[in-house]
Amino acid sequence: MTKNIIVTTGIYDLIKDHVRRKKVTLEEENRLLAELKGAKQVRRRELPDDVVTVNRRVLILDHSDQQEKEYIFVSTNKTKLQKRKFSILSDMALATVGYKVGDIIDWPFKKGEKRIEILKVTPFEQL
Repeated sequence: MTKNIIVTTGIYDLIKDHVRRKKVTLEEENRLLAELKGAKQVRRRELPDDVVTVNRRVLILDHSDQQEKEYIFVSTNKTKLQKRKFSILSDMALATVGYKVGDIIDWPFKKGEKRIEILKVTPFEQL
């Protein structure tokens, strides 16, 4: 971990509970707990616009295959994979939540370590 992530208290608690319930690998658990330990917690209105969180559209570059992929991170009950709406507790969301545009993250995904870069973060408005 090179820099502290920024998360809302609600997201902090949600991730902490997800880890406590053993929904992640041991490597992810260790990484998430280390990141949460140094995380800066803010109110929703104080969260910068370029930080990955719930209800944000995120463009990510996977350095392993140089592919750009777009994700929309939503609350766990609004997930619709066919519309690219992924839970804030999905693997990619957990790897990027709290990071901002320009950050490069080395993450221990279940299928192996990957280097990903956050290219763009924009609000996603629910209809």
